[in-house]
Amino acid sequence: MTALPALIETALERWSLRLTSLFEAPTMIGFVAAVERADGAPAVLKLNAPDRESAHEAEVLAHWCGEGAVRLLASAHEHRAMLLERCMPGTPLWAVENDDEATRIAASVMRQIWRAPAADHPFAFLADEGHRWIDELPRTYERLGRTFERGLLDLAVGACRELIADPIEPVVVHQDLHGGNILRAEREPWLVIDPKPLVGERAFDVVSLVRDRRDTLTAEIVRRRLDILREELSLDRERMRLWSLVHALAWGEDDGDDGYDPGMLHAARLLAQAT
Repeated sequence: MTALPALIETALERWSLRLTSLFEAPTMIGFVAAVERADGAPAVLKLNAPDRESAHEAEVLAHWCGEGAVRLLASAHEHRAMLLERCMPGTPLWAVENDDEATRIAASVMRQIWRAPAADHPFAFLADEGHRWIDELPRTYERLGRTFERGLLDLAVGACRELIADPIEPVVVHQDLHGGNILRAEREPWLVIDPKPLVGERAFDVVSLVRDRRDTLTAEIVRRRLDILREELSLDRERMRLWSLVHALAWGEDDGDDGYDPGMLHAARLLAQAT
């Protein structure tokens, strides 16, 4: 496999870019930097580390055509390299302190990006992911030492099975739409970045938002977000709640500590009670 510095240099040369500054990025992302194009226009260079969930980021950004999301300017799939529109000033939605306001802003962006997939789309299906979670969640629970109540696991697995059995009209969803992935911009007030696309129902796409800002998350905040999203998006509140519970456990394994992320478990417990 080509080393990251060589991939960066190849991308800079391919698209005639000048590196201006690095962005702090999550560990699962290989490289994200502010760059200038040959004409001086600002852009972002992003190289994803090999990761199943982000494998088709370029394709979903092309699918959205800049409506509610950053524009894909160029891509090199063999290197997982993308040249992206830069959001200016790029302030994340997390800077909006009023949680109700932030939730409504996120809902407005969701309405922009949701659209039916093309017939030849490359994206994974939520139903297939759900079947995988049904199989993997109990195995992960045993492997990590049964570190939380079995009833929470059973609720998530049962909910996932019921949701898959009763499918709703699918769209291409972002999957990781929290406040850090919604940025203030000039072309539109807010644009989304960093999708982990799936084809599935709209109610699923609230999962990362419902559990957002987990260090201050309370039962009242969870209920309030679900109520606002039901009002703004005309979605079934119970399906949003159950998908959010399933996803919190499905993404809850903490690779660094070889256990479960306490914040994710906290969110899952709150969602279990947010009826």
